[in-house]
Amino acid sequence: MGDAMDVKLNYVDGMEFLARTPSGHQLTLDAAPKYGGRDKGPRPSELLLVGLGGCSAMDVISILKKKKLDVTGFEINVKGLRAEEHPKRFTEIELEYVVKGKNIPEEAVRKAVELSMNKYCSVKATLEEGAKVKFGFRVENE
Repeated sequence: MGDAMDVKLNYVDGMEFLARTPSGHQLTLDAAPKYGGRDKGPRPSELLLVGLGGCSAMDVISILKKKKLDVTGFEINVKGLRAEEHPKRFTEIELEYVVKGKNIPEEAVRKAVELSMNKYCSVKATLEEGAKVKFGFRVENE
């Protein structure tokens, strides 16, 4: 079995949660006011798209840097289409890679994107193949 990764979320107030990552970072998640939140942070579903885009972005820029290409700008636009009924899962996610630079060969970008999508991006692989999700709970009465 591979490495375990533990993330902790603590309730703050309303619909606000503070998430702590194993790398020592933290971020606030919240809901829109119409759902009882105060809009103090991104929604969990937005972070899923951020995770996918970020995973692939790091793969692609790493590959392009190894090829010593003169990349002056790079962005990924991630578009998620959601089902109308609960659980409103993403039914389709599209990534558009925009690489800017001097004398960047299209074939190098195509290969970098394909390597990310087909070999390296753990988030994409998890979404496509589906991780088994287990759950449990405990109550600590005070």
